[in-house]
Amino acid sequence: MSKNNIIILMMIMGMFCFKAHAQELNCTVEINSDQIEGTNTEIFTTLQEAINEYMNSTKFSNAQISANEKIDCRLFFTIGEYADDVMKGNLQVQSTRPVYNTNYTTTLLNFKDDNIEFTYRQGEPLIFSENSVENNLTAILDYYAYLILAIDFDSFSPNGGQPFYDRAQNIVQLSQTSGELGWKSFDDRRNRAAVLNAFTDPGTSAIRTLIYEYHRKGLDEMSMSPAKGRAVITNSLDNLQKVYQSQPMSVALNIWHDAKLDELINIYSQGSQDERDGVYELLYSLYPTEQRRLKDIKEPPKRN
Repeated sequence: MSKNNIIILMMIMGMFCFKAHAQELNCTVEINSDQIEGTNTEIFTTLQEAINEYMNSTKFSNAQISANEKIDCRLFFTIGEYADDVMKGNLQVQSTRPVYNTNYTTTLLNFKDDNIEFTYRQGEPLIFSENSVENNLTAILDYYAYLILAIDFDSFSPNGGQPFYDRAQNIVQLSQTSGELGWKSFDDRRNRAAVLNAFTDPGTSAIRTLIYEYHRKGLDEMSMSPAKGRAVITNSLDNLQKVYQSQPMSVALNIWHDAKLDELINIYSQGSQDERDGVYELLYSLYPTEQRRLKDIKEPPKRN
């Protein structure tokens, strides 16, 4: 074999290995501690750096993801209380995915967790453990890493995110014995146990069908055929009705609302009147308090 052929082979093998072992997330981390007075803010800077390093260097799975396929996501912590190394507050979790053949990115997850409480000592390392819970902070980080992965993979193939839901379920089960806030089933319909249940319970599993059909068959089609892609999206929304009929108080409905309502209003600025009327009626039946915003589907604002 010639030297040039050897070099080419080594490059191909190197690309394969990189793809196989690349970390999955491109995560932006922010910590807001403005509500905390009279405290050395250095600990919050240290914590932000530690979480950023953890989320962007930990390999959470064996998924083969190349550097340009990393999932863009954001963790925004607001710390409202801090005493004796214990921090309490909330966490806004967001993730996006590119739409095929466009420069557009669509929001997959936009969720606020109000049950954030953990212990952190300055300089304490954050250690990943696949089969155990080291502390509540890493449990929260791992849980959302897997939820982000699960929803992203669901958007590309039917039930593609199942391995990640399984891992998130393991974290929930391990954490429920700790007594920490946000993990117990039925304590809060918007806590982490309830969110995971919304995606894994058979009664609301239509949300996962919706995620796949809406994104892979709908949005990804729109660059080539806007009308065809929009028609698929219209049909996919029937799955939202199925979730409501099964569990009208499911947090899945809130999750979809917070991630997709603005996008849907924009999508249906075009289309036939019958199509817009049908989508308006469906969404209004689910989100009656949003009548004013949804009216832009039925009667799109005139463009100058």
